Amino acid sequence: MKTLALLMSAAILTLSVSACSNTFHGVGQDIEKAGAKIQKATK
Repeated sequence: MKTLALLMSAAILTLSVSACSNTFHGVGQDIEKAGAKIQKATK
């Protein structure tokens, strides 16, 4: 029973970390696009 709980916890942790990674990647892309627009506006 403890093994099953440990495996489920590891699976949930892995999914959570991968979801956060995608979110941070998306935020980075948004910031990059905003920076490009600011640079374009100042030229």
